[in-house]
Amino acid sequence: MEEKQQQPNNPLHGVKLVDILEFLVTNYGWKEMSLQVDINCFKKDPSIKSSLKFLRRTPWAREKVEQLYLQSI
Repeated sequence: MEEKQQQPNNPLHGVKLVDILEFLVTNYGWKEMSLQVDINCFKKDPSIKSSLKFLRRTPWAREKVEQLYLQSI
């Protein structure tokens, strides 16, 4: 059984998307998040579930959310 490769230069390594969203919602709230990352799932009837579904299918949006998270930590 091989060990998981370590990624010391990747601050997102091991961080789940759901944890990123929960952190951002707690620290910013949906309204501020929608101003930072202009996507409808943050504006209209926002929820963790709908945001996860959208971000998993939309790489450019996920990247923006990850960048907001990195700026926040």
